Amino acid sequence: MQTAFEISRVLSALLFLFFGSSCLVSRHMVAEFKRYGLQRFRVIIGALECLGALGLLVGHFSPPLLVAAAAGLALLMLLGIATRIRIGDSIAQMLPAAALLVLNAFVLWMAITRSDAA
Repeated sequence: MQTAFEISRVLSALLFLFFGSSCLVSRHMVAEFKRYGLQRFRVIIGALECLGALGLLVGHFSPPLLVAAAAGLALLMLLGIATRIRIGDSIAQMLPAAALLVLNAFVLWMAITRSDAA
């Protein structure tokens, strides 16, 4: 289970570094956030995703930071799913956010149970 946790933590961090930086610089993401009606939040969301990814990585040495980062990223994905439901996106369009929600919920759960055992 420890190996699955570490793989999930690093995978999530890499994905959020990619998606977060994409939010900050990609023209496609500018258009997507306009479609969501959230264009004024694009930069902050991209920054939060990058910071959350860094928190997952540094959280290896700081369990409270790991818990906060995983919880924050899971919340972002929950809100992302809610946004996609609000604008009428298909289930297929929601799958990446749903997968990242599950991945970060797993990391959060493992981080909490690990810190309880310590």
